[in-house]
Amino acid sequence: MIKVKVPATTANMGAGFDCLGMALDLYNELIVQEADAFSIEMKKNTGMPKSHLTKDNMVYQSMLRFYSEIGKKIPEVKITQDDNIPMTRGLGSSSACIVAGLFAANELAGKPLSKDELAQLACQIEGHPDNVAPAVYGGIIIAVLEDDKLFHVKIAPSDELSFVTFIPNFQLSTAKARKILPNMYSRADAVFNISRASLFVASMMSRNWDNLAISVNDKIHQPYRGTLIPSMEQIFSCSAEAGAKGVFMSGAGPTIIAIVGREHEREFADTMKSRLNEIECGVWETKILHADLNGAEVNEIL
Repeated sequence: MIKVKVPATTANMGAGFDCLGMALDLYNELIVQEADAFSIEMKKNTGMPKSHLTKDNMVYQSMLRFYSEIGKKIPEVKITQDDNIPMTRGLGSSSACIVAGLFAANELAGKPLSKDELAQLACQIEGHPDNVAPAVYGGIIIAVLEDDKLFHVKIAPSDELSFVTFIPNFQLSTAKARKILPNMYSRADAVFNISRASLFVASMMSRNWDNLAISVNDKIHQPYRGTLIPSMEQIFSCSAEAGAKGVFMSGAGPTIIAIVGREHEREFADTMKSRLNEIECGVWETKILHADLNGAEVNEIL
């Protein structure tokens, strides 16, 4: 019996479109064991479609891809999912399923692939590295896919920071969020994002928190996807007024994340709960999260 724990992830982090992501301490847990016949059990009723209870399930499909990669037949398995990462909210739920499936399959097969090889395969399945890479490695990951090969650097976020997360009660599919983006950008917009993504990474490494408010600004995806998220600009403004060091859309949205000093996390969260009620911007769950530094973890249960 194999148990896998995979963290939620936030991608883009403002200007780092498709190349910058971070793992968070919110987890999906997966138990996989060989069985006489295939089955899937969900410990929580998250409103997921019926396809998630069949072999179309992303965890199983990732396991299937793994066994195809190593040239072996997948055994019959019982899969038990305990999912805490909300689906289609911009917190890497799909990437968590991919990584969980690959790590579980690797363990069942006797660990023929290294962690780096599993990360490479996860990127091939997902198509871009900004969620799957931090889900595998933890921390903040700067990642590039070149000819289907993953190049990455991991940095450890400071424990001085908290990431207060605003999760709405509505979903936003990544496909819809990508469709709204333009096909072309101006040179000025490209330079705007390159400079700010670079500043964000340098500021995280040097602990220069004064730069964060500027470095999370973006002209590649947030202005367009923001039209799909009611009251996003108001939430950004309220967060800044309440003391956030920076505010950005998580992944493709609709979740929004504010970076705050850890010593002020509870005060900030309580203030924002009140402000969100005042501006009547829908139902948003406020959750205090921190960086996960380890990424996916596997345990064998006897």
